[in-house]
This record gives sequence, structure tokens and C-alpha cells, in this order.
Amino acid sequence: MSLLHPTTLVLDPDFADLTEFMYSLPHRFAAGEGTVIHRGRNELRLIRLDSRALVVKAFRRPHIINRLVYGTLRSSKAKRSFDNATMLRRLGIGTPRPVGYLNIRSACGLLFDRSYYVSLQSDCTHLYQELFDRPFACEEAVLRAIGRLTATLHEHGLAHRDYGRANILFEPLPDGSVRLDLVDLNRMTVGGTFDVKAGCRNFERLPATPQMHRWMAEEYAAARGFDPDECFRLMEAYRQTQPGKVDGKY
Repeated sequence: MSLLHPTTLVLDPDFADLTEFMYSLPHRFAAGEGTVIHRGRNELRLIRLDSRALVVKAFRRPHIINRLVYGTLRSSKAKRSFDNATMLRRLGIGTPRPVGYLNIRSACGLLFDRSYYVSLQSDCTHLYQELFDRPFACEEAVLRAIGRLTATLHEHGLAHRDYGRANILFEPLPDGSVRLDLVDLNRMTVGGTFDVKAGCRNFERLPATPQMHRWMAEEYAAARGFDPDECFRLMEAYRQTQPGKVDGKY
């Protein structure tokens, strides 16, 4: 750690050989290295290093008040991403394997600057959003798997707080089942309590047709001992409250 530019690096022990790579992330981003996956408030890039495909999320610099908060009181988004991914994998819930995170503070060490979270690339090649772009033979299996996965999260007091179209990945498997991975994990509820209303409300940001809601509702209700018709009605009702929705799908 440099006293002029204090940093915090945490790596999964299996990736200890990536220490130098992690410290070089600010320079790699400044040089435009890697393939841009997403660029918005934060930036997501795929960087290939030897035989590894690494997904790096660079979180933007917070405004001045949050720079102090993140520098002294609150965990960075990169740390939360790493901790939440580690927790989900321990529970058997799919998410790309976490590699590590890097926090960078100002010279005084009190003001937070930037953070980077690194994971392996997911084996899942499709986004939930693609269900609206073309037909998938596995569509029903995907929706039912999402219902079961969400029930598992809620039974453990967890909820993804940005449960949207770009944060659920899926991959059809040869046996007819599907694999799911959750991404963008820096915003999660931990230690929550989810009755039928709170549980069904967690689906509200997912675009869905009535049939899609029905499949998710049936699996979610079966896993949690709820009434499937009530879950379906609640999912439909909560989705209606979302801005930008069209014909029950968006």
C-alpha cells in the first residue's frame, strides 16, 4: 500500500497470481484495454489474461459526500459485490466466480476515489432480456428456474435489489434444464423477511407476459408454501406499477 495513494486489495486465494493485474486496473482502463460490455454510470469490460476471461466492473467516482462516507464508514460497491457473490456461491446460487476487488482512496486516505470488482466470465451466454428478442425452447424452464431461485434467496433472507432484465443470465443444458447466474450484486438485501407480498414484489422489475408470470408464480409459490394464484395476481399488479411498461411485457 502506498501512503500517497492508499489502496485496498482483496483476492480469492486461488487467484493470488493476479495481484499485479489487479493493481494495474486503473491504468488498463485508462488505456482502453479490453472489450466494453457496458458503459453507463459504471463501466464493464471483458479482459482476457492468458487463459482467463475476466469481467471487470469499474465503479464511477462518488460525489464528494459519498467519497467521505465510502472512505470511512461504508463498504465500497466493489467489496459488496465480492462479498455477496461469495455468499451466493456458498449457498449454491449461481453467479460468476468472484476473483477480487480493488479500492482506491485519495492521498489523505479519507476520501474514497474508485473501486473495481473482478469475476470470471459467466458460462451463461444469454440475458433474460433475450427472451423477448427471439424464441427459446427453454423459455418455460428459464422462468420456472427463476421462480425457484428467487424462493431460495428469500428463504435465506436475501433479495437482489436490481432484479432486472440484464442481471439474470441463463444457459440451456443438454439434459433440458437451465443454468442461471445472477450478476450486478452490489445492491442486495441481507437479513430481510419476505412474506408473500414482499416476495412477489421483488419480481416487479422483470418484464414478463402473463404466462411468464404464471410460470414464475407457480414455482415460487410451490417452494415457499404460498397460493400460486395469489402470487400470480401480486406479480401482475406490482409489475403494473413500473414506469415504461408496454403491454404487460416491459
